Amino acid sequence: MAGRIEDYALVGDMQTAALIGRDGSADWLCLPRFDSHAVFASLLGTEEHGLWRLGPAHGKDAPPPPASRRRYRGDSLILESEWDTPRGTVRVIDFMPPRGVDAPQLVRIVEGVSGRVPMRSTLRMRFSYGWVVPWVRKEGERTVAVAGPDSVWLDTDAETYGKNLTTYSDFTVAPGDRVTFAISWQPSHKQPPPVPKPEEALATTEEFWHDWVSQCTYHGPYREAVIRSLITLKALTYEPTGGIVAAPTTSLPEEIGGSRNWDYRFTWLRDAAITLSSLLRTGYHEEARAWREWLLRAVAGDPQNLQIMYSIAGDRELAEAELSWLPGYENSQPVRVGNGAAGQLQLDVYGEVTEALHLAHMTGLARNDHANLLQLKLIQYLEEHWDEPDEGIWEVRGPRRHFVHSKVMAWVAVDRTVKLIESGEVDGPLERWRELRDEIHRTVCERGFDKERNTFTQFYGSKELDASLLLIPQMGFLPPDDKRVIGTIEAVQRELSTLDGFIKRYPTAGAQPGVDGLEGDEGAFLACSFWLADDLAMIGRVDEARKLFEKLLALRNDLGLLAEEWDPRRMRQVGNFPQAFSHVPLIDTALRLTASGAYGG
Repeated sequence: MAGRIEDYALVGDMQTAALIGRDGSADWLCLPRFDSHAVFASLLGTEEHGLWRLGPAHGKDAPPPPASRRRYRGDSLILESEWDTPRGTVRVIDFMPPRGVDAPQLVRIVEGVSGRVPMRSTLRMRFSYGWVVPWVRKEGERTVAVAGPDSVWLDTDAETYGKNLTTYSDFTVAPGDRVTFAISWQPSHKQPPPVPKPEEALATTEEFWHDWVSQCTYHGPYREAVIRSLITLKALTYEPTGGIVAAPTTSLPEEIGGSRNWDYRFTWLRDAAITLSSLLRTGYHEEARAWREWLLRAVAGDPQNLQIMYSIAGDRELAEAELSWLPGYENSQPVRVGNGAAGQLQLDVYGEVTEALHLAHMTGLARNDHANLLQLKLIQYLEEHWDEPDEGIWEVRGPRRHFVHSKVMAWVAVDRTVKLIESGEVDGPLERWRELRDEIHRTVCERGFDKERNTFTQFYGSKELDASLLLIPQMGFLPPDDKRVIGTIEAVQRELSTLDGFIKRYPTAGAQPGVDGLEGDEGAFLACSFWLADDLAMIGRVDEARKLFEKLLALRNDLGLLAEEWDPRRMRQVGNFPQAFSHVPLIDTALRLTASGAYGG
């Protein structure tokens, strides 16, 4: 049985990632990249769908107990888990070396600390999300599993044996002993991958993360949380193209046992744009440049038909399917791969992309004429379509509506492009687009604002609220001291708060389809809760902002990781994990609170 979502650690190589539980079990790993089929899929099923468990031997075929403690080694993505047992203490070091063009590897090093501790490795490889049992054989000192186009090679200095379609290794470690394991993926038609060098790879990986973290320009009081979030965002970046996945997982539920289960292993323009924003403001220009190049390739030739998401390589076809053989995380069905929302109209992405390009320009990223041309073409499209209904930021699967947030972000797109023209960087119809900017602003304030309640609403004519309205002051649509902004913040805080003070995206309708066209409920959306903390600081309620921010920090797991949502009833994290859309606003809020001096100690 899979662990709680927050029980997992992330290790990755900037091309794919593994989730490893407190019991030393790697329950999720897609090879060779984030959106490939999973080799370990027990996270969404049972042990028979693939895993790699490594820890103290604990009875006949029983899993080891949870580690006594675990941590990342300094500011890195190298996981260290330690078990205190009646026979002694043992440490397991897990990591994935940044690979460039080399074969992907998951390396596990067992280190004896004290006493003599019996250990067991249980490697159950299943390809195609647990559907295909590979043919496993020995080739000299190596073990290889082959099925169709895939091969996975196991290299270890421990003895191995096969039983029940599983590869085992039983051994004992004493103080100072180090026993190494590594699996490598390779296309099955190619020559075997090179034999890994675990100790050398460990030193290289530690050096990589040390050098990368040293570029961070943030040195405020929340540095630990910011650095861990930045490392997580870097781990979610697909290094060959610069694309950024929203999360490395699929179908971790927004409601335990529910059907709100989606595949997040793609590059959402919205998520990638806000990630770019955080990276730029903390000193990471190279990642910003790579993302801008990815964007230009993905949108090339058809900027008017901007999709809300693409594959990490820039592909447009992301057909959604259900994997019927997987029972789902804690029986949350269906398990989905692909994402049908790719074909939706979401006008807000034009604003997020334009804002990201604007910030890149303002922070000194080298000028790119193609990016400027793309921005102009996006506004030409918006000029004709901004007043159409859409599916909005939350990708509703109900009817299209005139979502207020979408219109605000359309205003952002036009506003930032007007500023670009005013700077002299490009030529464009300046007066016409100034008038367009004013028209959008006027229409939103007239049709998207409830004067009786003094709040903006979810969509034109609605009485419902939406947490995305919290972005109105952050995007500069209205100043923070505007009474309409303060009224909206207070209304969202009053009507969308959970009992513990966190924020839901919008009201859900339980058993009946709501505005999003879906049945069921969901937890507090962590990004929205960070947005509230931002807004509270902007309107002068800085102590309240700080307290909310620090409550949010306390929701992180012991390794500093956040999923998409928080279930206030079960008091646990839910949704895909770890989630870029949670870690980005954590960074943004930390920067704002630091600038305002609103922090404890």
